[in-house]
Amino acid sequence: MHPQHSYRHRILALPGSLRRVSYNRKLLEACVDCAPSDLRIELFDDLAEVPMFNEDLESDKPLHTGVDRLLEAVAGVDGLLIATPEYNQSIPGVLKNAIDWLSRPLPEELLIGKPMAILGVSSGRWGTRLAQAALRQTLTATEAQVMPAPMLFVRDAERMFEDDGTLHDAATQASLHAFLLAFSNWVERVGSQRAAIAA
Repeated sequence: MHPQHSYRHRILALPGSLRRVSYNRKLLEACVDCAPSDLRIELFDDLAEVPMFNEDLESDKPLHTGVDRLLEAVAGVDGLLIATPEYNQSIPGVLKNAIDWLSRPLPEELLIGKPMAILGVSSGRWGTRLAQAALRQTLTATEAQVMPAPMLFVRDAERMFEDDGTLHDAATQASLHAFLLAFSNWVERVGSQRAAIAA
């Protein structure tokens, strides 16, 4: 990534798995390489430091450092990109926990109107379809602006990546680029709508 580059949109990428060699983390790292030139994608790697949501903790001053770091990261970007694995036909608890924290008014509800995109990769045939549907339902409750299409369900994860984690499948690289180009347009569209409402 080139520090001199002028990006139109800053995007925070959240991997929904804590596994060190998570396929979904690798997918988000591939997004950094496949992104259009106007997107700066930054990986958030600290979900393990976010405590389980507890309303009693909301009154702590200062907030737990893991929560504070997450809130600060999300507040400072134009959109969120979430890659979720599928656990028991739904999303991992660590990802749901992060969304629960982000949906609270601390001091403002950060997800209201926030442009979002969802993708996922799995070793199975269905490519996280059910997890993405569950995540979309949860995010609808937060009033986030989730990109409706295109959807991206990457399967056969074992053959997609090199030993060093690099995505080598050309068709998936092309699909990722198209997905991120659509997301860039979505962020622009949502931002313009929010600006018009504010005016």
